[in-house]
Amino acid sequence: MKSILIIGCGSIGERHLRCFQKTERCTLTACDANPALLTTMQERYGVTTFASLDDALVGAKFDAAVVCTPAQHHLPMTLKLLRAGLHVFIEKPLAIDTALVAEVRGVIAERPDQFVAVAYVYHCMPWMLGARDFLQSGELGRVLQASAVSGQHFPTFRPAYREIYYTRHATGGGAIQDALTHLVNATEWLVGPCTRLYCDAAHQALEGVTVEDTVNVSARHSDVLVSFSMNQFQAPNETTLLIGCERGSIKIELHERRWGFLRHGDSTWTWNVTPPLERDDLFIAQAEAYLDGMEGQPTPLATFEEAVQTLKFNQAALRSAASGAAIVIE
Repeated sequence: MKSILIIGCGSIGERHLRCFQKTERCTLTACDANPALLTTMQERYGVTTFASLDDALVGAKFDAAVVCTPAQHHLPMTLKLLRAGLHVFIEKPLAIDTALVAEVRGVIAERPDQFVAVAYVYHCMPWMLGARDFLQSGELGRVLQASAVSGQHFPTFRPAYREIYYTRHATGGGAIQDALTHLVNATEWLVGPCTRLYCDAAHQALEGVTVEDTVNVSARHSDVLVSFSMNQFQAPNETTLLIGCERGSIKIELHERRWGFLRHGDSTWTWNVTPPLERDDLFIAQAEAYLDGMEGQPTPLATFEEAVQTLKFNQAALRSAASGAAIVIE
């Protein structure tokens, strides 16, 4: 049994705690500065709690920690945890800037036995994994173009958005860093890293905030042309990714839990559908994958470097939206 410390007990921290607990492969401890949240974790899950990370590191020994705080704290905490000898699982986005990336990279290189991954949960979706394997088989030839269209009614899915980190870019908020980042990371995982982008973004509808809730991005991922369109106010919760290749196309429909392909000359799509999932299934799969990684087993989870690349996209998109200029990502 591994010992896992959950740092930050808001909605995503509680979900990680619950889902790691459901693996039955680890014991859990919770850490948060909010006494009410700690009481909730104790009552719901029967876990030990600490009011600060320093208290936790002094008071108990852990194999790993899951960092679920606002994004500006992710890398400072990661440095402390790595130097304390823990494996680290970091919530997305990796950070709000790249200031500490080089230092964290150096510490990771010094400690190859400590597993570090980032919680981009799309990496655990069966329909994403199946599409990626098929794409990498080369059956449809070289990728030429991709388009991603996504949206949901954010007040329905995150009713507390006005009171959490979402309200400010400095804490990882806004549609680019909070929602689009998942789709960007998945697209980069499929077709390669973004190298240049132009972003137009605006606050269109969400009440009580001023950060962007609508984003359009025109991008290049080396020689692949990519577009992203997202809003956080539409009625349907739908995400579709269409990838055009030399000899056919691949489509991933997250809301239908399916991926399919259509070769040139085919009359209909060939679909691969995942049966309906329970609310926590993907996050339990993510927890299992992280525990596998701690044990040195293969895992599909986003690596630190993949998350760094997506962080660069996030920052370039914010700069482009503010300046009106295209941005080259290096």
